Amino acid sequence: MSAQSHRGLSEQAADTAIDQACRMLRLPTIRGQFPDLAAAASRDQMSYKGFLAELLLAECDDRARRRSERRIKAAAFPREKSLRAFDFDANPNVDAATINTLATCEWVRKGKPLCLIGDSGTGKSHLLIALGTEAAMKGYRVRYTLATKLVNELVEAADERLLTKTIARYGRVDLLCIDELGYMELDRRGAELLFQVLTEREEKNSVAIASNESFGGWTKTFTDPRLCTAIVDRLTFDAAIIETGTDSYRLAQTKARAEQAATF
Repeated sequence: MSAQSHRGLSEQAADTAIDQACRMLRLPTIRGQFPDLAAAASRDQMSYKGFLAELLLAECDDRARRRSERRIKAAAFPREKSLRAFDFDANPNVDAATINTLATCEWVRKGKPLCLIGDSGTGKSHLLIALGTEAAMKGYRVRYTLATKLVNELVEAADERLLTKTIARYGRVDLLCIDELGYMELDRRGAELLFQVLTEREEKNSVAIASNESFGGWTKTFTDPRLCTAIVDRLTFDAAIIETGTDSYRLAQTKARAEQAATF
């Protein structure tokens, strides 16, 4: 069956037909950019195929951008952070080549863990959010949460008999980013519920954590020694472990600004 021909349309009629067709086919980018792309095609004497390719690629690129934006929004990051904005010179403990390798997200594809360990102000959360953002931009489903917030949500879910559903929801995302693990002591029940989430994801989907405590100090957070050992085992098996050090980058910046202000 051949397509119906619409030859002899005036310029105005053609514009109207294109607008209506783009609405019907849900092609908002082509609808918005068509006049400019058509003018460029005429100016550059593009072939019909070349012009069609430009239109379709513009729509595909814009759809990919919107999908990335939706995934980043769904991840619930508390603020925007990028790897471009990370000052590797200010923190020589963090190897730029290693971080750039992690930014390929091969570890997410393989379901491996990532541990960022270091004192406050050394860039752990920045890297956690930035690498999570990279994963979202590459098409992975990502979720960010604070450790205490996650545990509180699990406790509430258990009380309301929604624990299985909640654990399954956290189990489905490709990358779960848990920030500020180790800042507060967790009671046995909370620790056990967190362990269930980690077990649900073990060797299937990635977990990335940021902690201000070395693994040896995790007994302050997980007071049951056996449970602490099991959690450390889950998070470190075949993991990438990045130690961001002890010198606070934020504190150094604050001091530098204060010293600069004092000279004026």
